[in-house]
Amino acid sequence: MLTACFTPELITEITLQPLRRHGVDAAIFFSDIVVPLKAIGIDLDIVPGVGPVVAEPIRDLAAVSSLRALTAEDVEGVLTAVRMLVPELGPTPLIGFAGAPFTLASYLIEGGPSKDHAATKALMVSEPKLWHELADRLAHIAGAFLALQVAAGASAVQLFDSWAGALAERDYREFVLPHSRTALSYVECAPRIHFGVGTGELLGAMSEAGTEVVGVDFRVPLAAAADRVGPDFALQGNLDPALLFAGPEAVASRVAQVLADAANLPGHIFNLGHGVLPATDPGVLTEVVAQVHAGS
Repeated sequence: MLTACFTPELITEITLQPLRRHGVDAAIFFSDIVVPLKAIGIDLDIVPGVGPVVAEPIRDLAAVSSLRALTAEDVEGVLTAVRMLVPELGPTPLIGFAGAPFTLASYLIEGGPSKDHAATKALMVSEPKLWHELADRLAHIAGAFLALQVAAGASAVQLFDSWAGALAERDYREFVLPHSRTALSYVECAPRIHFGVGTGELLGAMSEAGTEVVGVDFRVPLAAAADRVGPDFALQGNLDPALLFAGPEAVASRVAQVLADAANLPGHIFNLGHGVLPATDPGVLTEVVAQVHAGS
């Protein structure tokens, strides 16, 4: 996985495959949220069936101090891929992305994926100065990664806060929002999308991070999400990816419902409410794209 994420030819091919097969309206840059961490020397691997695993979890200031700034040279293969993709795509936009500070910090503190984020939350509350130093460094790493992708030719970017939904709004506002705002501030010349999983109660706060589009997972109706973020934002989402197994009629009905729910929004990007499940029939995705293009 990580080899593919740093190899320009593989990045380019994998990014283009969904566009060729499904005829989607934008290409999503193939990468992983831990790529910039690997690029600055963090000893980590993406373990099949597990996810990112960090060899030495961060728990003290010495470890935090070892996190250096990200440079263009660190991710030159990634940027080469962006520059290769832009002429291949022509008028089709390329969306770059990065992991948000909280989610990156969670992996670094827990040592890998976590169901309860106990170590992360405990450090955040018990050692707030240490937390903010860690999150600030990660914010600048993520922001630099986004800005480098835009400079190389990406048309828009998305900041993924995959695990922010584990937080109460009060903690999100105190410990996370300032750092997500820092990361997104690196990109002011391209549209920005901010997305998290299980973040229904945080949507209003997430909209304050400095973004034009707020991602909505499948747990929150688009109308409710629009009320929470206000009229100044486009929304992205939010078909439940599990429903793609429900059969053609059921899938078509649910796609039509999302489109109807989005009809009066100031802007809408149709998407799943989270990632494509591995066993999904690609043909179903092609049909969904066709239905969205047909508008019903």
